[in-house]
Amino acid sequence: MIKGFKDFLMRGNVVDLAVAVVIGAAFGAIVTAFTNNLINPIVALFGGNNVNGLAVQLGSSDKTIIDFGAIITAAINFVIVAAVVYFIFVMPMNKVKERRKRGEEPGPSEPTDVELLKEIRDLLAQQQRQNQN
Repeated sequence: MIKGFKDFLMRGNVVDLAVAVVIGAAFGAIVTAFTNNLINPIVALFGGNNVNGLAVQLGSSDKTIIDFGAIITAAINFVIVAAVVYFIFVMPMNKVKERRKRGEEPGPSEPTDVELLKEIRDLLAQQQRQNQN
């Protein structure tokens, strides 16, 4: 059971996914800093003399503020992250897939029948030695 779990973790796609999550989180922090320090002041500028920028206060409490600037900032964050993911990861992978379909770039090679038979032979020999001891 533990060996199966270890094999699962060591697969290339699981490791790649973990790296992507870490890089995505770090990039998300960069985009958030960019929007908080550059985009938010520009959005607030269009709010006029209102201290909250593009916010509307419905009642006397601070909890009744609808902040349209925060919504616009979140949308800008999403568009920036989606664009980077598309142009850095998705587009190059699609080009590699197209090349492989056309035969310009070889895909991962599969083991031949002879290689598989040799591996089976070696495993049987190893198993036989263990049974003799």
